[in-house]
Amino acid sequence: MSTELPDTILEEVLAAGAPPAALPAVAERIDIHVPSRHNPALQAVMEAVRSDDELYAFWHCQNINAVARLGMSDHGPVHVQIVANIALRLLRLLLAAGATPGIVRDHSLSKEDAEVVVVLAALLHDLGIAVHRDNHEEFSLFLADRRLPGLLLTAYPDPLTRTIVHAEVLHAIISHRSDGRPLTLEAGIVRVADALDMAKGRSRIPFEQGAVNIHSVSAMAIERISIAAGAQKAVRVTIAMRNSAGIFQLDSLLKEKLQGSGLEPYIEVEAAIEGGAETSIVQMFRL
Repeated sequence: MSTELPDTILEEVLAAGAPPAALPAVAERIDIHVPSRHNPALQAVMEAVRSDDELYAFWHCQNINAVARLGMSDHGPVHVQIVANIALRLLRLLLAAGATPGIVRDHSLSKEDAEVVVVLAALLHDLGIAVHRDNHEEFSLFLADRRLPGLLLTAYPDPLTRTIVHAEVLHAIISHRSDGRPLTLEAGIVRVADALDMAKGRSRIPFEQGAVNIHSVSAMAIERISIAAGAQKAVRVTIAMRNSAGIFQLDSLLKEKLQGSGLEPYIEVEAAIEGGAETSIVQMFRL
């Protein structure tokens, strides 16, 4: 099993940027992919994901609620693919540093199975937004519960193993909420990976729709993130900002998801103004 997620894979996904001003029709499908060639179970799951028409329809519906109706940033297939790739990178770096996934520790399954858990949880964690943004984590559980048997069947013909993976995915999904209590490494990873989808292109919709507030401005201030092996801890997250308003994203949002995730001993975060000079984001603000 590879312990590395090449930068080019994550950069390719991030390059998708924000969704177009008009949401794509449900039939216009994004090719969801993660680096899986060393993991046959993950390969089989991703094939099932790409052939699941209803799943793509749910992603479309959750983005309609998020973007078109609530003026939020993208929460559709681009978002979940970015989160899945970040989660897989985090897991592989943590495995290389000797961390033990819950599915290995408690069920004697494999690290490859842990990869399946984090990827599927990342891809399904926001399904509930198709119902409503409020309490969407709970709604995501029952929608994901319906999709998981079909997504897992080919990779896990044994019903016991399939049920274990199914349960671990659901745990990781519910644990991504702000007051969630991740009980596994995998759940903590999904929680943090969700918060790390913060580059400026991912946040342009609320800002361009006129939502000039600390949330939209701070999101626009994040230029890019990089995730690599750390010197002091297993993982180093480096965040390039173009304006110090981006500190709000780190202190109020990322910090909240990192605290209580179980990943605190493993992750170090550093943010700096790119080039040392701030870029103006808001020219004028009136109350």
